[in-house]
Amino acid sequence: MSANPTTPTTPTTPDTLVTTGREIRLAARPVGTPTAADFALVTAEIPALAEGQILVRNTWMSVDPYMRGRMDDVESYMPPFELGAVLDGSAVGEVIASRADTIPVGATVSHFAGWREYAVVDAATAIPLDVSGVPAQTYLGVLGTTGLTAYAALTDTAPVREGDTVFVSGAAGAVGSVAGQIARKLGAGRVIGSAGGPAKAELLHSEFGYDVALDYRAGAIGEQLAQAAPEGIDVYLDHVGGDHLEAAIAHAKVGARFALIGAISGYNATEPVPGPSNLFQAYTRRLNLRGMLVTDHLALFPEYIGRAIGWLGDGSLRTQETVFEGLDQAPAAFLGVLSGANTGKMLVRLAD
Repeated sequence: MSANPTTPTTPTTPDTLVTTGREIRLAARPVGTPTAADFALVTAEIPALAEGQILVRNTWMSVDPYMRGRMDDVESYMPPFELGAVLDGSAVGEVIASRADTIPVGATVSHFAGWREYAVVDAATAIPLDVSGVPAQTYLGVLGTTGLTAYAALTDTAPVREGDTVFVSGAAGAVGSVAGQIARKLGAGRVIGSAGGPAKAELLHSEFGYDVALDYRAGAIGEQLAQAAPEGIDVYLDHVGGDHLEAAIAHAKVGARFALIGAISGYNATEPVPGPSNLFQAYTRRLNLRGMLVTDHLALFPEYIGRAIGWLGDGSLRTQETVFEGLDQAPAAFLGVLSGANTGKMLVRLAD
């Protein structure tokens, strides 16, 4: 990813542009399923730029399931959101002021200071983007960590081999909608996906390249998977946990490979979530169950971007977005991700 071909301009300071902006703060730590009352929309002052910083007018931001865990005050792989403080997450936007030689005014960048209209960012942590051929928000989805997660899962964590049967849960979501198509490109012989409802199941066929679409709302997922893969599965990408993980273990071939990416079925649980009742089958079938965090695979980004841009260009990689309009709708978008309201990547458009 490279910077836009913009001509550097004289750096400006934020007081010549804007002095305040709206942001979303964590108002309360949820118990169980979050509600709109757990968020607060406030107007805050924009701090002056220090040397090496840029001011970004955010145009798009991402909401993702992992953010639910950060709303709880518990130790995890990422620090929890601070109560009363602005939330954060991936965003893209336009640089409107700069005190950094490396990023000029007018550049489009990605960064991690979402959930606000204007962000003061250290230039060293921002990534200049080439938006000459793709919309800026693409770098929050298929050309961002969403796409990289699918690619790394299928090439490293649970690598696909020629002719494999691959099962993906949450297949109509941000990662799953990309994963099925990438699995096919990597040589999978049969690609099975699960989604909630007939409309999403149809999209797995018509848009996302799945051979078989399972509607988990229509019946027990284990029974459906048994019919879809009577000889078993070789690879499983888990975004759901719970009954989906149990079904995948029950129908895995000896030596099958699992990428444990997420377990959204238990994110709002108020009590410890039981593990699969058939976990011992993972022992007897010598399964490889590997948890994964995309941050462990960032070195794959150049390889993935090079391939993904080509696939997007020739139309063989198809994506969809679910878009909420305006910062005030960011909490609703986030709650929608947790309830499965999105098809493809869930995004919030903050500005044109």
